[in-house]
Amino acid sequence: MTPLPAVIRDGSLARCNTFGLSAVAAERWPVGSLDDLRAWRAASTGRRPIVLGGGSNVLFVAERIERPILHIQLRGRAVVDAAGDSVLVEAAAGESWHEFVLWSLEQGLSGLENLSLIPGTVGAAPVQNIGAYGVEITHTCEAVEVFDLEDGAFRWLSSAECAFGYRHSVFKRLPPDQQLITRVRFRLSRRFEPVLGYGELRAELARAGIEAPSARDVSNAVCAIRRRKLPDPAVIGNAGSFFKNPIVEPAVADRLIATHPDCPRFPGPEGRVKLAAGWLIERAGWKGHRRGAAGVHEAHALVLVNHGGASGAEIWQLAQDIRDDVAAKFGIRLEPEPRVITD
Repeated sequence: MTPLPAVIRDGSLARCNTFGLSAVAAERWPVGSLDDLRAWRAASTGRRPIVLGGGSNVLFVAERIERPILHIQLRGRAVVDAAGDSVLVEAAAGESWHEFVLWSLEQGLSGLENLSLIPGTVGAAPVQNIGAYGVEITHTCEAVEVFDLEDGAFRWLSSAECAFGYRHSVFKRLPPDQQLITRVRFRLSRRFEPVLGYGELRAELARAGIEAPSARDVSNAVCAIRRRKLPDPAVIGNAGSFFKNPIVEPAVADRLIATHPDCPRFPGPEGRVKLAAGWLIERAGWKGHRRGAAGVHEAHALVLVNHGGASGAEIWQLAQDIRDDVAAKFGIRLEPEPRVITD
């Protein structure tokens, strides 16, 4: 019988989440191999675990997490099929997302450069359908391998079966933590076709004097923008953008813009309109707000921060107050982007 991975009991999660919250896990099981998963399931008592990757998109509200945590640390990346200009690559779920993007660029492959410097792991990327500067995971994801914690089977889901949407996927519709992502495959290209629809990205390239950018140039520009706009979790605890940009019907957007003509609006899916959550929060007066050790970043209203010593409950209460205030002032209800763990 395969031995169980070594469990860490009553350990702090402070280094396992980018908010730096000092919640305690009753059981944290590092998962470094597929055998670890099989062994854990064989010995499981039936309690549904919490699946944790890099901790960059999670808020631990509870100070003690009683459910077992499966901490995914699977490693590995490879070229699966290199025939022609279209190249299939694969990465294990525990790989750093940004390091994987850089690796793909080193292979002379493009398609992920606009997603540079997004924190977290490869396995978390499909769950959230991460996106930035006009590119989402759905544009390159070929398939996702999952381990079903109920029946113990490994299976591949096609991109279509993942049902990707804006910051959404089939993994968010399933019961929480029923399927654990183990590997992801991407279809990348040797022929670079830049996606430069965002003016901010074009301006960054122009500032660098680059007229015909390479994929590496685009990646560098994205990194420069993100470092300038978003705080480093190593310096101040945060999980990046805390709220999703709301998607509304055109009539709702028209009513808002009639009274606030400077409100940014962008084309959304299925003829709807995407609004800027950061603009709504800033206009509501929350940018730079601080409540004890919990606060809103002074340079980016979408980012909630832990100035040091805040609890998850304090950050969550601040988030709910912001959400309610924005709803009262603009009639738009914001949704959190990170996963909120309350038990």
